[in-house]
Amino acid sequence: MLDIKNLHAEVEGQPILNGVDLHIPTGEVHAIMGPNGSGKSTLANILAGRDDYEITAGSVDYDSQSLLDLDAEQRACEGVFLGFQYPVEIPGVSNLYLLRAAVNARRAYRGEDEIDAMDFMKQVQSTVGDVGMSMEMAKRGVNEGFSGGEKKRNEIFQMLMLEPKLSILDETDSGLDIDALKTVANGINQLRSPERSTILVTHYKRLLEHVIPDRIHVLAGGQVVRSGGPELADHLEAHGYAALETETASAAS
Repeated sequence: MLDIKNLHAEVEGQPILNGVDLHIPTGEVHAIMGPNGSGKSTLANILAGRDDYEITAGSVDYDSQSLLDLDAEQRACEGVFLGFQYPVEIPGVSNLYLLRAAVNARRAYRGEDEIDAMDFMKQVQSTVGDVGMSMEMAKRGVNEGFSGGEKKRNEIFQMLMLEPKLSILDETDSGLDIDALKTVANGINQLRSPERSTILVTHYKRLLEHVIPDRIHVLAGGQVVRSGGPELADHLEAHGYAALETETASAAS
């Protein structure tokens, strides 16, 4: 699904990614963990097509094509979804209007007819309850008046409606209470399938107790410094990132 090789990126001349290598097979869930400032959100935004970053080296292949050659809209139509770390409010733009426009844009990209309004609403009604949202919330302006947890639920609602091939969720667990965390995790697990892949960017292992990843990668200093199975989250919880960075520095020397 995704193959990243020697990816370097910078902002205003400041290097952030310093040679990221990452392989995400189709059908797997991978978590990216690491300390603040390690480049996790930068990587997520670059994959989604945000143009603030300058790619100075490396390649990103997605579903047998160069992802870096596609603009953000093309990536979305090709099935790449980014769940934002800080979802924004868009007052006056109906959540459902935006979603239907997004669904139809992808259908048009694939040469399909627009979704029927009644079929769309049936899909909404069957999905909205899965993320603990009401129809009243779904009809509001995008994230308008939502709490932090409600914004994250809305991100998962959008993901379930769009059914992306590659979901990149940037700290979707931040600011969630226990109930909201379980609801968000259930939504992520619901979309899990042999045809789709997911990248979870997170600081903590609590989300990974509900969404068991196939692999965990630790990003530090703009590089993947360690990869392992789900048990790696327990090691990080027990010893922290500082110990891992010390181990990596010692091994390098």
